[in-house]
Amino acid sequence: MSQHNVGTSIALPDHRARKRFGQNFLQDDNIIRRIVAAINPKAGEHIVEIGPGQGAITTPLLASGARLDAIELDRDLAAWLQSRFADVAGFRLHQADVLKFDLASLTTEPHSLNIVGNLPYNISTPCIFHLLKYQPLIHEMTFMLQLEVVQRLAAQVGDSQYGRLGIMAQYYCQIDHLFDVPPGAFHPQPKVTSAIVRLTPHREQKLVASDTAMLQDVVRTAFSQRRKTLRNCLKPLIADIDPEVLPVDLGLRPENLSLADYVNLSNLLSTARQEQ
Repeated sequence: MSQHNVGTSIALPDHRARKRFGQNFLQDDNIIRRIVAAINPKAGEHIVEIGPGQGAITTPLLASGARLDAIELDRDLAAWLQSRFADVAGFRLHQADVLKFDLASLTTEPHSLNIVGNLPYNISTPCIFHLLKYQPLIHEMTFMLQLEVVQRLAAQVGDSQYGRLGIMAQYYCQIDHLFDVPPGAFHPQPKVTSAIVRLTPHREQKLVASDTAMLQDVVRTAFSQRRKTLRNCLKPLIADIDPEVLPVDLGLRPENLSLADYVNLSNLLSTARQEQ
């Protein structure tokens, strides 16, 4: 990894991790090296780092020569990061809430953004759903998440963790659970194990929903009452549809349907709605 100027050494102010931001700062050098190796940053590449915190990953990412847009909500940390990396070519700091941030403001080039971050546990799921809206702009995403969230992202039909998050993430992306990160790698130590996951958006959709809003509605409705059969939990969506034409067994539960099943069902419901 080539070395570039990554800013002068500026002491981090006495900063206590803020619970409301879900802050746990990564401090294990070996884990940091493994994460950077997984990201594999390259000179000129456009990286977006969510929640850079104290810059543990920011420094080696910039050392690769990549362009980096950092999104940090905490004002104190944002001010420190701006001072720390102000003189580094290609560094831009956005003091903003990632859940409200428009990635399209950074680029119009398809598949150009490499998004990375240690996502706060309390916003990880809404953050992923927000980012998936920008799938055409994204090359890949590498995140540190709570292990349970990674298991949900990668879950397959019949797994106890299988649900809305995994189905929708897998519709848009290939999911790879890379490795786990123990609590001791952070300060303060979280009470849970973390994991590194890579989400690689499909360049060509393996399955195509004619209306992705309908697909999301079907999956959300199904898993809102996951212990019930599809006949009961999907009642609001299928009330006007002849059960005989539906491409699924309504006696099954939501976790028994594959991604392909949900896409086929949503396509049928979308067509039926258009014909009404």
